[in-house]
Amino acid sequence: MNTLFSLGRKTFILAIFIFLYLPIAVLVAFSFNTKSFPCPFEHFTFHWYQELFRTPELWDSFFNSLIVSVSSTMISITLGLMIICFHIYGSRIKKFIPLFYGNLVIPETVLAMALISFFSFCNIPLGMHTLIVSHAVIALGFVVPILYVRYRHLDPRMVEASAVLGATPKQTFFKIVLPQLKPAIISVGLLVFVISFDDFILSYFCSGTSFQTLSIYLVSSLRYGISPVVNALSTLLLLGTCIALLIFFSPKVKTRIF
Repeated sequence: MNTLFSLGRKTFILAIFIFLYLPIAVLVAFSFNTKSFPCPFEHFTFHWYQELFRTPELWDSFFNSLIVSVSSTMISITLGLMIICFHIYGSRIKKFIPLFYGNLVIPETVLAMALISFFSFCNIPLGMHTLIVSHAVIALGFVVPILYVRYRHLDPRMVEASAVLGATPKQTFFKIVLPQLKPAIISVGLLVFVISFDDFILSYFCSGTSFQTLSIYLVSSLRYGISPVVNALSTLLLLGTCIALLIFFSPKVKTRIF
C-alpha cells in the first residue's frame, strides 16, 4: 500500500512538472525549426537566431522594457527604504502600511485606468516617464510590505545599542539597519523587476503611442501568427535567466548576499 501511494505521489509530481515545462520545451525546440509554428519539425537551423539580430524594432522594445524595469525597481526600493527610515525615527507611518496592499488587491486594469485618468487630469503626456511611474506605483505594493515585515523581525536591541554607543540616526540606518535589510532588498528587487519587465496591462494603458515595450511588441506580433523569431528571443531570455540563477544561487555569491 505504501509503495502504491509513493508511486502515485511521484507520478502526480511528474505530471505537474510536465504540465509546467512541456510548453517551454516546445518553444525552445521550434526556435530551431526551419518552418514556422505550428508546422511539424522539419530541419534543424539557426536561421531564426540570425533573423533575431536583424530585427531592430524588437531590440528597441527589449531595451525599452529593460530601462523601465530597472528605473521603476530603483525608484520603488528607494521610496520603500525612505518609508522604513521614517518609521524608525518617529513618523506614524505604521498605520498607512496596509494601504500599500491595495496595489495587490485592486485589479490591474482598474489601477491602469486610474493612473491614465490622473495623467490626463494633470495634462501629462504619456510616454516612458509615465510608464516608469506606473510600474513604480504597483511595485510599492510589494516593496513596502516586504521590507516592513523584514524590519519588524530585526533585533531592536541592535538599534538601541547603536544609539547608546553614540551613533547618529544616519549612521545607525546605513551601518546597522540597511545591511540587515539587504537580502530582502535583493529579493524584492528581483521580484518587481520581473513583474515590471513582463507587465502588459499597465504598459498598454500608460505608455502612449510613441513608446513600445517588449510585451506590447509581442502581443502586436501575435496578430500575424507566432513568429519563430519570438521563439528564439524567448529561448535566449530563458538561457540568460538560468545562467543568472546559477550565479545567484552559487555558494560563494549566496554567502556574500545572505
